[in-house]
Amino acid sequence: MKSEKFNITGMTCAACQANITRRIQKLDGVKNVNVSLLTNQMSVTYEESVVNTDKIINAVKEIGYGAASLQSREKGSSDFRSEWQTRKKLAEDNQEGMKRRLFTSIILLIPLMYIAMGHMLSLPLPGFFNGTENVLISAFTQLLITLPIVVINRKFNQSGFKALSKRTPNMDSLVAIGSSASLLYGIFAMYRMAYGFGHGDIALVDQYSHELYFESCAMILTLVTVGKYLEARSKSKTSDALGKLVDLAPKTAAVIRNGSEQIIPAEQVAADDIVIIKPGESIPVDGVVTEGYGYVDQSAITGESIPVEKNVGDTVISPTINKNGAFRFRASKVGNDTTLAQIIRLVDEAGNSKAPIARLADRISGIFVPIVMAIAVLTTTVWLLAGQSFEFSLSCAIAVLVISCPCALGLATPVAIMVGTGKAAEYGILVKSAESLENLHSVDTVVLDKTGTITSGHPSVTDIIVLDPRVDEREFLS
Repeated sequence: MKSEKFNITGMTCAACQANITRRIQKLDGVKNVNVSLLTNQMSVTYEESVVNTDKIINAVKEIGYGAASLQSREKGSSDFRSEWQTRKKLAEDNQEGMKRRLFTSIILLIPLMYIAMGHMLSLPLPGFFNGTENVLISAFTQLLITLPIVVINRKFNQSGFKALSKRTPNMDSLVAIGSSASLLYGIFAMYRMAYGFGHGDIALVDQYSHELYFESCAMILTLVTVGKYLEARSKSKTSDALGKLVDLAPKTAAVIRNGSEQIIPAEQVAADDIVIIKPGESIPVDGVVTEGYGYVDQSAITGESIPVEKNVGDTVISPTINKNGAFRFRASKVGNDTTLAQIIRLVDEAGNSKAPIARLADRISGIFVPIVMAIAVLTTTVWLLAGQSFEFSLSCAIAVLVISCPCALGLATPVAIMVGTGKAAEYGILVKSAESLENLHSVDTVVLDKTGTITSGHPSVTDIIVLDPRVDEREFLS
């Protein structure tokens, strides 16, 4: 049985996460699948004799997403810091891209809404936008402003229609259908108005001048982009506490190579290297002292507030700090094998694991989109049977599609778990899994053993008692 991590691209919502999970679970030999929308990663446990990495990657690609094994990327370098920085940069780049999309959309949306809605609010509009005789000018101007917003936010259409073509509809499919239907219906209304002008049917012109949905199309895309931007922000912020754990490890190390002392990046320390530690320095990797002695503050790992004396033959661990003395040690565990790296991985896996409530959200997301589409079709049919026009029936269906986009459904729980486990790690508390975190609310008693630290870990003055009655407290302190 083998467990492997994959980097997933193209996921935009909980439905995407559910689609990938369902597809991989169908593969023979796959025992467990865990897809994280928050980190864009997938963990798969599978039997190597039945299925391999290529089959898993191809299965993801078949339904319209991208996949790459993280294992192959890590073979050359067992450095958790570089892996972390890559993830962080991807999240920051995504946030910056969303920010640009959002602000450009808003800048274009303001004049569009003014032209489309200004007459309803009795706002002053230029003369060539007023009156039935100018409605085509107004409609054409609205179309010209809407098209750049559609182009800027084209990822919704690309992702949504691609997912539809692969028969794995997601939340973007709802946005794509709703916004595209609004845009196309607006263009259809323009044709009807042009027909009315050409045939002298002003009543037809007046009717369709009130059925332009360009501002609806632009508003749909902009509002959903607001949600996507907030998602991108939360993704880049939720891992900050975990980032602080990564930063505990020193960035450089002094080692003996070719008979001389060299300063190298900490991730380049190899097993059996002799590392030099001076007073006040952090220990970059795990190892065994070969020469000298020191007093090491291990509170970051053990919670023990008093520095521990280290002599020849004693073990030292990363990222503890040498408070006093100087020594050399032989590196035994480096890169992803150090104590700190394993703690970071444990916290990261806890953040990516699924709590029971998150699995429930995934199941709902998996069937949510097809149900919404069915309701939209049913809405159109019922209104048509009730004697309403096709235009009215279509507008009701568009409304159903547009308001049914709860992208946050699949993100809210993972964000809460990531923040919870990350913040706990910051205070020295390690959470084994998301399920453990969810069960924590039912705990009514916490039992500590004799070494359980429930103080700040550092001595402090709490009371002053002056025995000489002739000296007051202030005088005594001075």
